[in-house]
Amino acid sequence: MDLFDQNLQQNRKQSGPLAHRLRPDTLEEFVGQEHLLAPEQPLYLAIAEDTVMSCIFWGPPGCGKTTLARIIAHHTKAHFEHVNASTTGVPELRTQIAQAEERLKFHSQRTILFLDEIHRFNKAQQDFLLSFVEDGTLVLIGATTENPSFEVNAPLLSRMQVYPFQPLESSHIRQLLDRALTDAEHGLGKYRIALSEDAIDALIRVADGDVRLALNALELAVQTRKPDEEQVRHLDAETIHNAVQKRMLRHDKSGDEHYNLISAFIKSMRGSDPDATVYWLARLLEAGEDARFIARRMVVLASEDIGNADPQGLLIADAAARAVEFVGLPEAQLNLAHAAVYLACAPKSNAAYLALLAAQEDVREKPAYPVPLHLRNASTQLMKELGYGTEYKYAHDFEDHIVQQDHLPDALCGVRYYEPTDIGDEQRIREYLDKTKK
Repeated sequence: MDLFDQNLQQNRKQSGPLAHRLRPDTLEEFVGQEHLLAPEQPLYLAIAEDTVMSCIFWGPPGCGKTTLARIIAHHTKAHFEHVNASTTGVPELRTQIAQAEERLKFHSQRTILFLDEIHRFNKAQQDFLLSFVEDGTLVLIGATTENPSFEVNAPLLSRMQVYPFQPLESSHIRQLLDRALTDAEHGLGKYRIALSEDAIDALIRVADGDVRLALNALELAVQTRKPDEEQVRHLDAETIHNAVQKRMLRHDKSGDEHYNLISAFIKSMRGSDPDATVYWLARLLEAGEDARFIARRMVVLASEDIGNADPQGLLIADAAARAVEFVGLPEAQLNLAHAAVYLACAPKSNAAYLALLAAQEDVREKPAYPVPLHLRNASTQLMKELGYGTEYKYAHDFEDHIVQQDHLPDALCGVRYYEPTDIGDEQRIREYLDKTKK
């Protein structure tokens, strides 16, 4: 880093957003992620002893991934480069790698490449890095908010340790807010601020585990609040809400949070918990999830987890899906809530789903048995002469419209795929099927 880069960093430290100005420079100042950075943990020891190996920092925004990389940069004797995957390509990487080889060859100095948003690199770009990570030309530290199991190529991932970061807890955010209020050099200590307890709670709610949101909201509230006669700026929950306007929930329609929330929603309905169901539904809707996607998942659940225990469930789910298209948001939220609560309270059975799985297994693993002659449709004279439809028994010609007749191939006669439960309407179905077998 030359003199101009140092000057740039210093200016950013003085005039950047509060969250940037308060970034710690040492492990002792770092807040949160105790499961990774307690003094006895391997990552802490690796940073302290300057032996960090290629790894991935995986976690939600504002939990300290980039901050920890900056601490490593300040601590290590290796050359440290910070690049962002969204603005870097293979040509730039070739230059970085050539320089890393020169340092290693002539100065025996390692190079640490911090690649922010590594999930934005495509397969070819990740493959390009593989050999240089493997032979030690680079120590690669990737940071991502996306699940690396899905976003990082398996060969590259196998050569890197994954460190999962957690959203910051309320106590961590409170600690960092206190630091911001008392730090006169980089924080807000030059102001006289009276921060009420409900304002702190509001900032913690706004943050949702992302300390940047809390700190920047605090700074905006301070800057827009006029001091009283004694030059004290009084901040309460209303002041914070006015500064923030609207709390944005953490959500990515194609990322981990998308799948986590919909999974919780589905499992709550499956678990017959209407309260949890409407909570996760509200989370999905507030985060801006596509209402059609929610409705589609409910239609699937109605058959997969309720089935014939309550056949009405599928009709309700389908009606909600149609209402979403017909009514649209925000009114269709009522239709989704109506259907979701119904499905959560409906009796549950996956018997139809299990029947399909069992039949599919036989279809895949066993021969494609011919359709028995008596079940074939004799639509021509030749087919009749070949015996198509011969000895077929028409069910409505028999008592109770029940006929004793094999409908499976001979090799599968007697197989039962569908085993109805004793729950809901399936109890009636079981009794009917028992009657047909007698």
